[in-house]
Amino acid sequence: MDEYKKILRIAAYLLEYPDESWRSEFADYRQAASELSNVQVRDVFKDYFDYVEQVGAKEYEQQYVRRFDFSQNTNLYLTTHNRTDFGKQSMEMNKFKTLFLENGYDLRNELPDYLPALLELAATVDRDSARKILSTARSKIELLRERFIEAKLPQVFLLDVILSQESALEVS
Repeated sequence: MDEYKKILRIAAYLLEYPDESWRSEFADYRQAASELSNVQVRDVFKDYFDYVEQVGAKEYEQQYVRRFDFSQNTNLYLTTHNRTDFGKQSMEMNKFKTLFLENGYDLRNELPDYLPALLELAATVDRDSARKILSTARSKIELLRERFIEAKLPQVFLLDVILSQESALEVS
């Protein structure tokens, strides 16, 4: 598997809701992250896995809910952060939905602007398609990154990794 696919899968995993299933896969994803050849990305993931362990399962889950489920500024749905024009938001949502359909997927249980779902999609397709997906989401991820910095969220480093993968796919 291409390294960008592994990186995007791990980033998607780390941004998903930390339920019991998530916790049961924690060691496997941590191991996969430790095997990456990109030292900078490997270190970011190692630090993040360490952080999750230090915080503890219950507290991490509570933080997740506060940071993402109950916050309009830092939730992981990319079209909700600058919701001043619902027509524009609808067009953006449709653009994300089209990315899934063009790549043979249809989301039934998730909105198409959910960042972990977009990362999973980018991890399943070829380099050009992955670059297109990440490029389409880039400005929204950058806005989310600014919000994470303002809120002092450690997940900002995961967004840096995601943005670096979009850049790396451009030069490949």
